Amino acid sequence: MTVSELTAGVTQRTAVAVLAGALAGGWLGGAPGALGVLAGGALAIVSFRLLASRAAAATSNPAPAAPWVLLAGVRFAAVSGAAAALFVAGWAHPVAWLAGYSALPLAVVLQGLRLARAERRA
Repeated sequence: MTVSELTAGVTQRTAVAVLAGALAGGWLGGAPGALGVLAGGALAIVSFRLLASRAAAATSNPAPAAPWVLLAGVRFAAVSGAAAALFVAGWAHPVAWLAGYSALPLAVVLQGLRLARAERRA
């Protein structure tokens, strides 16, 4: 299993779940529901891909180029700021955003189980 396989699989699974959730969110909550799910999922995917790239860089190079704690804090602040801006403007519903953002951990678990099953068979 490579980092790119994990990242691609998680991204694809999250995108499919977010699109399905956006349809349901749009049906239940209108435009703020659909946009909330889409925004939550998009922020989760971007955050995950940045985290995966930093983890790959940290494991390939023994001396990290930048302090990872500072970068993690900046990433968290950016996600929080974007979510707060969407909520304050009324463009996204907080529960819908949380539903979209929560699709990522489920995709990570499913991808890990799939890759573990594939390694066990090999």
